[in-house]
Amino acid sequence: MSLISFQKKKDAEKLVCLTAYTHYMAALAAPSVDLILVGDSLGMVQYGMKSTLSVTLDMMIMHGKAVVDGASSQVPVIVDMPFGTYQESPEQAFRNAALIMQQTGCDGVKLEGGQEMADTIGFLVQRGVPVMGHIGLKPQSVHVHGGYRMTGKHDTEKKQIKADSDAISRSGCFAMVLECVDSDLAAQITNDVVCPTIGIGASVKCDGQILVTEDILGMTGHKVPSFVKQYADLSDTIRDSIENYTQDVKKGNLSD
Repeated sequence: MSLISFQKKKDAEKLVCLTAYTHYMAALAAPSVDLILVGDSLGMVQYGMKSTLSVTLDMMIMHGKAVVDGASSQVPVIVDMPFGTYQESPEQAFRNAALIMQQTGCDGVKLEGGQEMADTIGFLVQRGVPVMGHIGLKPQSVHVHGGYRMTGKHDTEKKQIKADSDAISRSGCFAMVLECVDSDLAAQITNDVVCPTIGIGASVKCDGQILVTEDILGMTGHKVPSFVKQYADLSDTIRDSIENYTQDVKKGNLSD
């Protein structure tokens, strides 16, 4: 599916998106989903970091290339721009977005921010870089906005998030992630903007959904957010398999 086809699905069936950080996970997900995101959440899921703030451009490029290769052009692959690689200026954002696309072969980039990032998004789009926006709860700004929490419940915050959605939609983003946005506000934004909305903890009223794949598979080793439906508990399966292997080695039960 191309990004143009992805956009056209806004008024059709729900869009299915998942994260992937590795070649094999991308290969497994690609036949079933509409878009794969190489999220900067890889810092926590793959590296055990406490937040996304320590993720580097080199990390995103390395994982991005692996995912693009694994997806084999079956679905669009979008790569997150990490903290500090786009906020300084539109020119900085373009240099780093171009580097990501050149070195990974991905279809576009995602960056966080609303009105303050609208000019940057427009600058990138005008220069051939497809951009997925991200508003509501913005993990790269979590220290400024008071932690991981639901957003858009109070009038002041609701007006700000609505203004953010309008601004980045006008700037030309091909889709926007609504993270932990109040369901009524998510429905209003979805109705008003031209591009598809992709929810994560923002109710079923968005045009599509995205989750961290390891969360739905039970592979994170910690409690998942309340909005995540787990479809498997592979941690126990992996743990049991390793223990069975260990016992076989000790008892000499392995095949020659």
